[in-house]
Amino acid sequence: MSGPLYLDYQATTPVAPEVAAAMQPWIDDKFGNPHSPHRLGREAAAAIEVARERVAEAFGAAAGAGRLYFTSGATEAANWALKSGAARLPEGRRRILTLATEHACVLDTVRWLGTQGYEIDILPVGADGLVELDLVADRIDGRTGLVAAMLVNNEIGVVQPVAEIGRLARERGALFFCDAVQGLGRVALPLEACDLVAVSAHKVHGPKGVGALWIREGVAIDPLLHGGGQEGGVRSGTLSPALCVGFGEAARLLGQRSGADRDHVEGLWRMARGLMKDWIPNGSETARYRGNLNIRRDGVDAARLISEVRQVAFSAGSACASGSGRPSHVLAALGLGERQARSSIRLGFGRYTGEAELEAALGLIVEAADRQLRHAA
Repeated sequence: MSGPLYLDYQATTPVAPEVAAAMQPWIDDKFGNPHSPHRLGREAAAAIEVARERVAEAFGAAAGAGRLYFTSGATEAANWALKSGAARLPEGRRRILTLATEHACVLDTVRWLGTQGYEIDILPVGADGLVELDLVADRIDGRTGLVAAMLVNNEIGVVQPVAEIGRLARERGALFFCDAVQGLGRVALPLEACDLVAVSAHKVHGPKGVGALWIREGVAIDPLLHGGGQEGGVRSGTLSPALCVGFGEAARLLGQRSGADRDHVEGLWRMARGLMKDWIPNGSETARYRGNLNIRRDGVDAARLISEVRQVAFSAGSACASGSGRPSHVLAALGLGERQARSSIRLGFGRYTGEAELEAALGLIVEAADRQLRHAA
C-alpha cells in the first residue's frame, strides 16, 4: 500500500480489493432502495440477503441457531444488545457483569445502565489481562441477568475464555453478550456459549459504517432505533446495499483465506518479537491474537514516538480513546502505572502487511526509541 507503513490494524484494516470491486456496482448503477418494491429495490434486497448469509457463515456452523441483523457498526450493535437486553430483565435479575478491559462502547453503556437502576459489577483482570474464571463463577449469582465479555481485546490482543464465561452465564440463567469485533475469522468464536454477538466490517478488510448483531433464536430484545423497522421489524433505517455487500465479501474472504492469513500473521509475529526484543509485552503472550503486539519500553514517550516516526502509522492504544490525554484503561487494569502506560505502543499487522514493510517500520520505531533514551541519559 502507498503512504505510511501501516501497523494499526486494530484501529481499522485496509479494504480488500475484492471488497471494493464488489461494492462498486451498488454505488454506481444498482442504487435502488432495498426496501422498495420495484426491480432495483428487489435486486438490492436480494444482494443484502446474500451478504447476510456470508457474514453468518463467518460465525461458524452454529450461526443457524440465531439471526444476524445489520447495523451501522459494532458500537450500535453493542448498545442495542446491552440496552435492549437489560430492558427485558425481570425484577430481581437486574445485575450486569462485565470486565474492566472491555471496549468503551460496552463499558460506557454498562455504566449508563448503572444510572438507570441496574446494579453494575465490573470485574478486574490479572496482570496478563485475563479474568479469573473462579472470580466469574463467584460473581455470577441469582441476581445477574446479563454478562458481557470481549473475545479479543482491541488494545492488547488477549483472548478471554469466552466459552467458559458464556457457559457460566447461561447455566445460571443470564444472557451472555460477546464483542467479537477483533476476533471474527481470526480466533475460534464459541457461538454456542453466546446469546448476542457484535461484529464490525472494517476490522476484517470491509468498509466502515456497517456491522452486525447476531441474536440467538428465542432471545427477545427491543428496538434501539425506532422507525420503519426495515431490519426484521426490530432495527429501523435504510440499509446500504454497498456496505452490506462489502461486509459480505469481506466475510467470504475470511473463510477462503483463514489458513493463509493465520500463517502469515504468525510469521509476522515472530519477526516482530525478534526485532523488538528489548520491549516488554503487555498482556499474555500465549492467550492472544498474534496480529496485535502491545509492548512497552521504560523511559520511552509513546506519544512523542508516534509524532517522530511519521513514516509509520501505529498507535498508543485504542483509536476511540485517542486525544483524551488519559492513559489506557486497559493498561491500568493490568496494574501498569501511568509512566508504564505512556511508554506503551500498539502494533497491529495482518493480511496485507509485508515482511519487508514490517522490518522497515519496526527499524524506524526502534531507532527513534533508542534516540529518545540516549538523549534522556
